[in-house]
Amino acid sequence: MIKAGIIGGSGYTGGELIRILINHPHAGIDFVYSTTRAGKPIAETHEDLVGSCSLKFTDTINPEVDVLFLCLGHGNSKAFLDEHFFSAKTKVIDLSNDFRLNKDSSYKKREFVYGLPELQKEKIKNAQNIANPGCFATAIQLALLPLAKKGLLATNIHINAITGSTGAGVSPSATSHFSWRNNNISWYKPFTHQHLGEINQSIVSLQNNQPNIFMLPQRGNFTKGIFVTSYMKFENSLEETWNLYKDFYVKDPFTHLSTKEVHLKQVINTNNCFIHLHKHEDVLLITSVIDNLIKGASGQAVQNMNLLFGFDECDGLKLKGSYF
Repeated sequence: MIKAGIIGGSGYTGGELIRILINHPHAGIDFVYSTTRAGKPIAETHEDLVGSCSLKFTDTINPEVDVLFLCLGHGNSKAFLDEHFFSAKTKVIDLSNDFRLNKDSSYKKREFVYGLPELQKEKIKNAQNIANPGCFATAIQLALLPLAKKGLLATNIHINAITGSTGAGVSPSATSHFSWRNNNISWYKPFTHQHLGEINQSIVSLQNNQPNIFMLPQRGNFTKGIFVTSYMKFENSLEETWNLYKDFYVKDPFTHLSTKEVHLKQVINTNNCFIHLHKHEDVLLITSVIDNLIKGASGQAVQNMNLLFGFDECDGLKLKGSYF
């Protein structure tokens, strides 16, 4: 059993990470760090863990853990590593955006590999530190990368991406307040979302040129999930495109093609991404759906942990979805 430490365990991603790790066959939680909840039972914060988790939050760390998960707000992972020392053998998996871009991947003698398993699984297996992808970035890249691999992203790409309220984090805000969010929808950060940097970086690594991506993020009136539609002018036939995607994901256990239209309830509480392809005249429509907190965050982090330590990629991640 490897020992895992969690920094920022009181938030949404930290909670999902705890839920996965307490049932993992090869990993145990050594500590869950919190300066505001130290000494309090974790199940008081994550109330669904009553009876299944007896751990308490702590304000001390074990610098010798095998793997450290950083579930902190963007910009805070660097600050935490500045203030705390961990053994050179400790593998770090960061869930913020601090180390995702190539220009930020080196920090305090640690080299971070971008952790999208469907893109660079072999690099992840040989890495020491992982920059876990963003939730929007995961769903969008899984929709586009098979085309980038063949250099087929040549025209403008239009993306509508709807996320649940948990994507905004656990701290209340005006746009996550129930009375505002319920029966409502709105866009934000039009064409400028921060995940575009890592999306473009991955596309360029495959086809050497960067297409124009017009991404419109939207707030949905639900709690979990990301629903993405990407469309562009495209000449290849639907059958050719289907086979291209099928070949690209043949060795990836969590990314699946669907012959029928996909929806969020198929993937909520799972580490899966479902993809559907549709052709209308000369326009290709790609729909991709994920759970933003699992495949878009904590589940993918555990998937990366499995690859880092040579476990089966699916260990701890054969999760039951919530279809109804």
